[in-house]
Amino acid sequence: MQRRTIEVRPDWQHRVEEIGLTYHSHEAGPYWDESAYYEFTAGEIEVLEMAANTLHELCLEAVDAVITENWWHRLCIPKSAVELIRKSWERDDFSLYGRFDVAYDGQSPPKLLEYNADTPTALVEASVAQWFWLQERFKDCDQFNSIHERLIAAWKKIGGECVRFAAVKDHPEDEQTVTYLQDTCHQAGLVTKRVAIEEIGWNEKRAAFVDLEDQKITACFKLYPWEWLWEEEFAAFLPQEPCRWIEPPWKMVLSNKGIVPILWELFSGHPNLLPAFESPEPFAGSYVRKPKLSREGANIQWMCEGRVIHETAGDYADGECIFQEPASIPDFNGHHPVLGLWIVNNESAGLGIREDTSLITSNLSRFVPHVFA
Repeated sequence: MQRRTIEVRPDWQHRVEEIGLTYHSHEAGPYWDESAYYEFTAGEIEVLEMAANTLHELCLEAVDAVITENWWHRLCIPKSAVELIRKSWERDDFSLYGRFDVAYDGQSPPKLLEYNADTPTALVEASVAQWFWLQERFKDCDQFNSIHERLIAAWKKIGGECVRFAAVKDHPEDEQTVTYLQDTCHQAGLVTKRVAIEEIGWNEKRAAFVDLEDQKITACFKLYPWEWLWEEEFAAFLPQEPCRWIEPPWKMVLSNKGIVPILWELFSGHPNLLPAFESPEPFAGSYVRKPKLSREGANIQWMCEGRVIHETAGDYADGECIFQEPASIPDFNGHHPVLGLWIVNNESAGLGIREDTSLITSNLSRFVPHVFA
């Protein structure tokens, strides 16, 4: 595993915009960063692929344990959602995708940092943007990236329903992510339709969720977290199950960091896991504190021998936390990569890399492409 520098394409902004990556820059600089790339060996890619598949299997076992042991309080899951989750799990409701964030240096086994199981983004850049970059720059190399093909194949499993695709209005990254996923669904031969989260309502007479045209919603991909959805006015109708949600309700068990100490409890010592607990005592002052329900690296605190060495701000400071052993994040001349391993239709599908000069990956961390030979 090596980090290489390279000249950017002169018109890179236009090139990535053409394929849907319209959010390639922010006020602090580029988000899509092709001035560097990461190079892997085929053996390292095999290790990453195996780690993703292994972690996925561990997570499915953890869901079963949570439901069997009634560990809902450990995951901040409201009692009103329990029956919906149980039924969803028993039906084996369709799950499209997820992303494991891991620390990996090419030497030690990949270590799970967290699982983005419900609403993972950085998808357009991982699936499409870095693939087109590869075709222009390294035609003789390969990339750990079958995300696009696997998404299309996955959609074919859900039948002939009209699938709605919902995101929050006026959020460019979310809107482009949903547009891309809608396109893969359309390529799979399904009928699709867009709807904003704010436009979904409940028709009491029909006992159904509907759009602004009062058309019944039978299947809906929502780029909107379950814990937020459960706070909406129509949440009381969710247990009536009139709609097929993607991601499904059982993903609530995996969509917060409370699952991390549960994984360690169930599979203590596993090479792909870091020690993690629901209190800091086992770590003697050196640990990473993470809110169970936080996003984009918000409100994370990195402690070393009782001192705060890294800390991020955010809106989740008052939430319950987990405590995890600090990972060994590689340092490439001040650049620290976190590897995102994608799961599509229950199988490892590809790799996307975010890097930062900080040890904590945030919403402004750069996406850097990769190759392997």
